[in-house]
Amino acid sequence: MAETHHVYKLADRPRGTPTEDAFEYAEEEIPEPGPGEALVRTIYMSVDPYMRDRMRDTESYAEPWDVGEPLHCAVVGEVVESNGAGFEAGDVVTGELDWAEYATAPAAELTQIDPNRGPLSAYLGVLGMPGNTAYFGVNDVAQPQAGDTFVVTGAAGAVGSVAGQIAKLNGARVVGFAGSDQKVQFLEDDLGFDVGINYKEVDDYGAALRDAAPHGVDSYFDNVGGPITDAVFNHLNVDASVAICGQISLYNATELPTGPRKLMNLIQTRATVEGFLVSDFSERFDQSAKQLGQWVANDTIQYRETVTEGLENAPDAFLGLFEGDNIGKQLVQVSEYEG
Repeated sequence: MAETHHVYKLADRPRGTPTEDAFEYAEEEIPEPGPGEALVRTIYMSVDPYMRDRMRDTESYAEPWDVGEPLHCAVVGEVVESNGAGFEAGDVVTGELDWAEYATAPAAELTQIDPNRGPLSAYLGVLGMPGNTAYFGVNDVAQPQAGDTFVVTGAAGAVGSVAGQIAKLNGARVVGFAGSDQKVQFLEDDLGFDVGINYKEVDDYGAALRDAAPHGVDSYFDNVGGPITDAVFNHLNVDASVAICGQISLYNATELPTGPRKLMNLIQTRATVEGFLVSDFSERFDQSAKQLGQWVANDTIQYRETVTEGLENAPDAFLGLFEGDNIGKQLVQVSEYEG
């Protein structure tokens, strides 16, 4: 094993849309695991929109990154060395680790997975945090019923693509907003959505929604916010339910627009709007893991991944999320699994 490795650190707190200048690519000695820790070689790492908030020096549900310190993300990796952590070399684990080729972590922060159950990358997507987010966001928050019209934004992303399929399994009519004709084709042909809307080719979101959901919206899963959400709020039915999962359209804003201005609609519709974090449901992750695993194994749930090769390209993969470059889960492959 080499004596040094590469790690990404936060170089500066960006204002507005981040650039490459926010990231420092450093070479350091490979860390040694302390008592009760394991040294993990990164195979796949996840980049996610919520990480933009961790670049700010403000209070949020995710702890801010410190300037000059390593960035963190969900990782699938192979244990290289265990110092009383209860693992053996060669075990495959997931955990919140550094943007790095190698990282150490306490045993309590690592979960062993079976590499024979499916692709390792899926444990960062459909079988990981995004899948859990979709599962509980649909079933516990948005709660679409048979015959309902369910709308999801960011529909071709890691969360939205799974959320729409779960709503479809619940018997709903599913409408998804995405950012290209290729993504719309993916939604309709591969995932079984009833209607996909390319929001980049639409001048009037409300008119597009009236065509796609002529009987109104009963359940809305919001990953994007902004003008599309304004349009959806104008089409909510009585007793509609809204799950606020993300607001990626606003993450790089230097000044947030005044609002919301659509709350009057909630009076007449008596709609319920609820924000949620996937961690709210952590005690039930075994339930979602079992169900999602079954759906993936029997091809009931389809998924796609966009994989960027090489740790050095991780910032490009992250920044591409805000341009809509990915379909499905955006991952970075750092090394090969040879087990």
